[in-house]
Amino acid sequence: MQDLQARLVLLLMGIVFSVGGASVYAHGDVQPQAVDTTGLEPLGDAWVERNPYSGNETAIKIGASAYNQNCARCHGLGAVSGGIAPDLRELPFDAEGDEWYVSRVRNGAIRNGVTYMPKFEGILSQEALWAIRAWLETVADQ
Repeated sequence: MQDLQARLVLLLMGIVFSVGGASVYAHGDVQPQAVDTTGLEPLGDAWVERNPYSGNETAIKIGASAYNQNCARCHGLGAVSGGIAPDLRELPFDAEGDEWYVSRVRNGAIRNGVTYMPKFEGILSQEALWAIRAWLETVADQ
């Protein structure tokens, strides 16, 4: 009888964790993760207008990791949006796409007083953010 009770308790704990725990840990206050940009050419303080790392294999590798650590929770794994955040695979490769990207990562997005995307300027370096853009170009719907 004790064995059955112990198994039932473990089963219930598993159900509670898998249902309740997922909603607790999937969203909420999260801290941006540092991005090691070793190997990338430093860009300085002034923001560049176009992605200087487009096609750069080192940047793409760094960007993939940085995206998974800092962006995937809202924009989806592989940049495949679940419908709430923009699908970043649809960003164009041109100057307009870079301009939109820079505006969002630097300034974030707030609608009706609600933060839809946090500001990343001052949190992640310009190098890290352009590396993410370089990776996004590799998964784009073109």
